Amino acid sequence: MSPPIDTVALHGWTAVPADANAILNGKLYLNKPTRILTKDIPFPSSDPLVARVQAYAKEKLPHQTYNHSMRVYYWAAVILHQQFPVFAASLSPSTLALTCLLHDIGTTHDHLRATQLSFEFYGGILALDLLQNPAESDAAKATQSQAEAVCEAIIRHQDLGTVGKLTFLGQLIQLATIYDNVGKFAEIVHADTRVDVNKAFPRGGWSRCFADTILEENGLKPWAHTTHLGELDFSNGVLENKLMEEYDGWE
Repeated sequence: MSPPIDTVALHGWTAVPADANAILNGKLYLNKPTRILTKDIPFPSSDPLVARVQAYAKEKLPHQTYNHSMRVYYWAAVILHQQFPVFAASLSPSTLALTCLLHDIGTTHDHLRATQLSFEFYGGILALDLLQNPAESDAAKATQSQAEAVCEAIIRHQDLGTVGKLTFLGQLIQLATIYDNVGKFAEIVHADTRVDVNKAFPRGGWSRCFADTILEENGLKPWAHTTHLGELDFSNGVLENKLMEEYDGWE
């Protein structure tokens, strides 16, 4: 009989500090980042579930948001393997890819207006349904543990703070998204890698695009979860992303 699968390690459920500074021991990084290019970072497109979700993301997301989602995957993969090799040995690349592809699915024009829920919460619900209930009965679907791991990470990917804990997958997505969106933890990815990923998935004015989305949601839903980051502070931080400024006009 095969041993039971450790779904906690496989799908990133391990509890870690919510404070990113704590998980990095108060340093810029745990291990000095090394140069790695996009072509050397596998994307698990051979997984039928990832392929299905990637096609969905390409169809539903604006091009800028899709490219952001792909950049987040590559940032997360680099951070995972270079900074947290113990977690890298067990975390499913597919689970990571699914989370990155879907983390902003709630920000589309239609989805923002389909619900009174904040975009992260609605996005998590959409992801949970998409992963477990495909339109085609014979299409690939996620296990409950995988789908819920993705859902939890999406719901909490802007739940930035210093108190309590969250899943390792959630912390990894937070590190990758704030690196891309506001340039925080600027030293955690090698400069050559930063250039190469931005070339592979150009920003196309992402800073203005995402800042406008934040303001749009706050206008539609003054109670939105994003307001806990500051009603204008977060959007201004996105616009003032100096780390990515030189790449923001790349098409």
